[in-house]
Amino acid sequence: MIPDATRRGDGVLFSSKNVVITLKNLSLVAALALLAGCSSAPDFTPKPKGYNRIDLPPHQYQLLPGDHPYSFEYSKQAVIKRDSSSRAQQHWLNVYYPKLNANVQITYMDVQRDRRLYNKMMEDARKLTGKHEIKATAIDERILKTPSGIRASVFELQGEVPSQFQFYTTDSTKHFLRGALYFRTATANDSLAPVIEYVKEDMVRMLNTLKYK
Repeated sequence: MIPDATRRGDGVLFSSKNVVITLKNLSLVAALALLAGCSSAPDFTPKPKGYNRIDLPPHQYQLLPGDHPYSFEYSKQAVIKRDSSSRAQQHWLNVYYPKLNANVQITYMDVQRDRRLYNKMMEDARKLTGKHEIKATAIDERILKTPSGIRASVFELQGEVPSQFQFYTTDSTKHFLRGALYFRTATANDSLAPVIEYVKEDMVRMLNTLKYK
């Protein structure tokens, strides 16, 4: 008689040792199946970073109010505020977008046919743009001519810069006007990209409708 064996009702011998061996085999098979399942699982791919959806209104424009030596059309989503900084002069303005936390700062100077003053304004405008070179990954400068014949230097800045779009215009004898876009928020520029493009379009409208008085 086989040791540690019993006889089942159907006459087949049943060994407890064989049972142990069989259970071990089943455990091994289960472990191999688990490993095979893990190896066939798809590679983990991190989800791209999500951003809040920004619903932007259609572009609508109105004429700048007030008695200024210049005029242009600006967005109906913005309000005009006088620049209240300590350095502000009479015709310095903020074109502020309350819902977007965006602000286009407008500065103006009557250069009074003074060549030295004109050159200083040109130098200051370029210095203000140059301050962003440390953080800017690229600065694209273009010279444009508006429908009214005004020449403008336009700067588009890439990277985590505080001002992403700037311009200045002058007739080289009397008028010197500069515009710069700023955001009153710490949100990263890649998240603000749709808003930046939206306000840039409005600033181009300012330029194309700009007239000196």
